[in-house]
Amino acid sequence: MTYRNNKKTEKQGPALVAFHVRENKDPKGKGFWTRIGAAWPHEDGEGFNIQIDVLPIDGKIVLRTPKADDGEGTA
Repeated sequence: MTYRNNKKTEKQGPALVAFHVRENKDPKGKGFWTRIGAAWPHEDGEGFNIQIDVLPIDGKIVLRTPKADDGEGTA
């Protein structure tokens, strides 16, 4: 996957969305997903600027490509 950035792309939105994922204690349940930030590619395509609004103390951070209906609790 190539992330080439330009000013127009950055204004349209992030290339990746950051989620905090906590595992559900119920073995049959899904994890809890909370949107916590986003990432924009560098102009040279060699890295990302990441904005994190909340830093979780447990679980993991997952970066996903954004979807049109992206919101809290979905992925």
